[in-house]
This record gives sequence, C-alpha cells and structure tokens, in this order.
Amino acid sequence: MFKENRAVFFDRDGVLNKVIIQNGKRYPPANLGEVVIFPNAGSTLFSLEEEGFFLIGITNQPDVARGKQNRKIVESINDFLLCRLPLKEIFVCYHDDVDNCNCRKPKPDLILQAAKKYKINLAQSYMIGDRWKDIVAGKQAGCKTIFIGNEYDKSPVNLKPDYSVNNISEIIKIIIPDWRGK
Repeated sequence: MFKENRAVFFDRDGVLNKVIIQNGKRYPPANLGEVVIFPNAGSTLFSLEEEGFFLIGITNQPDVARGKQNRKIVESINDFLLCRLPLKEIFVCYHDDVDNCNCRKPKPDLILQAAKKYKINLAQSYMIGDRWKDIVAGKQAGCKTIFIGNEYDKSPVNLKPDYSVNNISEIIKIIIPDWRGK
C-alpha cells in the first residue's frame, strides 16, 4: 500500500538513462541499442518503491514533432525502462516549443496529469531532473525539486532547486530521511 500517495517524478534522459553528447549538446537515445540505464538507478528506485512512493517518469520528446524520431521508438525505450525499473508509468510530451502545449516542461501539466490519475499529494512529492525545465515544472506543480548536476545544462542563474546532487543514487540521502521525519 502506498503511503499518502507521495511520488517521485523522474525526467527520463539524463536522470534514468544516459544521454548522448554530440558537439556539447545532449540528445536522447535514438534507439534501444543506445539506452544505458545509469548505474544505481535500479537500486535507488527500488529503495524508493519500498518506502511507498509512486515512481513516475516525466519526459519531453520533441524530436517526434521535429520529424527526427519515431513515436514507436520512444515508446519502445519507455517500455524498456518500465520493464527494468519500478516505474508506474512514463508520461510523455511529444510536442516542440512552437506547439505551445501545456504538457511540455517547463509547464507542469504532465505532473498534474499524473497527480490526478494517481491521487498524488504534490506537496509531499519530488521532481528529479537534470535540466532547468525539470526544476521549473516541479516547482510550478508544487513539488520539492532535486537537480542532478551535469556539464550540459545552462540553467538560469536564479534557478534554485530545493536540493542538488551529483547522481541519482544521492537522492536517497535526501528523500528517505525527509519522508521518515514526517
């Protein structure tokens, strides 16, 4: 049984799985063969699941709208992650910035959709991301935010996540003591 429907939301690329860096820019895996789940991602997520958290992926996949990626490949990558990690679901925005949709991070709609579907208390939940858009979406949804440091995000200087870590395994040191302390 889940305790108070608390959740941890995870960006996909750069948080759960490695991104592909080309010419200093980050890209999602182009196919299943490029998907590499971060070491300790599984054990971290299983520990959070044992504590009673819903675990949900939240990802922008604009390359579908740009014609650079096939939606079926994105779904196969998501299925691959869902089979290996204890994620409840992965919510996806397939739009590009020009579409001005409500589901594309930094807007919080994917988080809000998940919260409604699973009756999640967002004030007791966390958004984990490796880019400023993830942190803004989490804050706008009312979640606590954890930024995973990297060399490719050029975050606005005034962006202040609630916590910062170097890798996914470090989120346990924040979330579990915070959860047990309440």
